[in-house]
Amino acid sequence: MDSNSLLLRNPGALPLADFYDLADIPPEVEWFANLDNANTKKAYEHDVKEFMAFATVSTPVQLRQVSRAHVIAWRKNLEGRGCGESTIRRKLAALSSLFKKLCEDNAVLLNPVDGVKRPKMTAHEGLTPALSDEQTRRLLAAPASDTLKGKRDRAILSTLAHHALRREELCKLTVGDVQMRMGVLHLRVEGKGSKVRYVPVHPETQRLVTEYLELAGHTNDLAGALFRPVKNYVTGTLRKPLHPESVLQEVVLKYGRQVGITESVRGFCVHSLRATAATNALENGADIAKVQEWMGHANVSTTRLYDHRHLRPEDSPTFRTRY
Repeated sequence: MDSNSLLLRNPGALPLADFYDLADIPPEVEWFANLDNANTKKAYEHDVKEFMAFATVSTPVQLRQVSRAHVIAWRKNLEGRGCGESTIRRKLAALSSLFKKLCEDNAVLLNPVDGVKRPKMTAHEGLTPALSDEQTRRLLAAPASDTLKGKRDRAILSTLAHHALRREELCKLTVGDVQMRMGVLHLRVEGKGSKVRYVPVHPETQRLVTEYLELAGHTNDLAGALFRPVKNYVTGTLRKPLHPESVLQEVVLKYGRQVGITESVRGFCVHSLRATAATNALENGADIAKVQEWMGHANVSTTRLYDHRHLRPEDSPTFRTRY
């Protein structure tokens, strides 16, 4: 039976020619296509292309001939260029991810990145600045309480500070993602790698989100974005999610400047509220394994990078000295 006969029997079937074309896709192309996170895909693509340019690799055949010596030479080149330790680790992780896929598909026998020493994670790395309780209270109270934008921004800041969400996770929330589970209101959060977790909603956040939705008028639009623009001078369309950059510039940094946090806390950003939430939860007795699950971390070592309890200045021996 020819392919045309098959198509007549099943109009939705994949044409035979397309089947063989797809079967011939190189595993490295398949690896890249299966990267879910847009930011990861962009960074890994750049890193792999950078390695290929360094090693003068331009074809799949040449890629399969890469050895550990090539990777070590690239690492030394990165060090010589002054790349930071976290950058070098990420670049080696990107290359390792690709070769892991090639190994799984039997395109290569060994992953040449295995055994290549990577810079160690230092104790101070990854520690996004966290806010004090007093600073957090000032930030949460900064937006106006009697305007639509103010109510929305209060709800946004509360959602970030009480639930340790990433800004991309916040922007993905729909009205339907605020849902009841076992008698408790939860946020259905889609995290990195499309992994879904359910986070109980803080009572204060619940109140602020309810007030915002009632005034905005999209309480029953379950498929629509939870947090939306309040004005759109270009198209006039408001039924769309906020952009992560808008959350940074028009909400977090705006009110941070208004209450003096942006100037006094170097590196203050949306992620600072994630670090603040994690530290505050741990300080108040939360189990670190629960915080790991709450934040959507695959490894508890990542969660520890957000634990700022050991950085409390009031506990420093500096203030125990007497002369």
